[in-house]
Amino acid sequence: MKTFSRDVIADLLLRSLTASAFAAFSIAAISHWLAAPSRITLLLLVVSNCFTTGIALFTRPPVRRDWRPIALLFSLGGTYGCIAYNLNPGIKVVPETVGALLQITGIVWQLFAKVSLRRSFGVLPANRGVVSRGAYRFIRHPMYLGYFITDLGFLLTNFTLYNLLVHAAQLTCQVGRIVQEEHMLSADERYRSYQRSVRFRLLPMIF
Repeated sequence: MKTFSRDVIADLLLRSLTASAFAAFSIAAISHWLAAPSRITLLLLVVSNCFTTGIALFTRPPVRRDWRPIALLFSLGGTYGCIAYNLNPGIKVVPETVGALLQITGIVWQLFAKVSLRRSFGVLPANRGVVSRGAYRFIRHPMYLGYFITDLGFLLTNFTLYNLLVHAAQLTCQVGRIVQEEHMLSADERYRSYQRSVRFRLLPMIF
């Protein structure tokens, strides 16, 4: 009972902190966008994180969740590392429209993955049941690919060395998160069977 209560309190605290951090980031990003409405990639970054945060706040309780500090670091860094971006204008490696199209592609792919998961989505590594439908027929972690594409669209139209380091750190956290998740899920024979049928984790033909 005590363990259950601690888990519930920790879960509520994590959800509250997530919502607060996203709210602060959204206010800052929208303020920058209002000052320069042509910077549509700012607004799309908020939209992407709005979907992620909104769904994370209403996920079903998992069968098992990993509360270790390393898992928490990788999970939060991989999901919300983009809030560390410098929102000031940077170098436009590609035009704003190209970056926005990349972001829209990433958002659509994220939504496809989240619809495939239904309410099995969460921030921390957890066993919420094995999902192999929809986007999960192609790669084992399609949602994280959506995050990568969306944030890449922002980076390429707001490029600075600092933002590149943030993007690289977020990708590193995402890879660490995948390793942590698969370590937990591989205890489930159904997931091991899924791993055998879907070979790649994040990037087809690469990883």
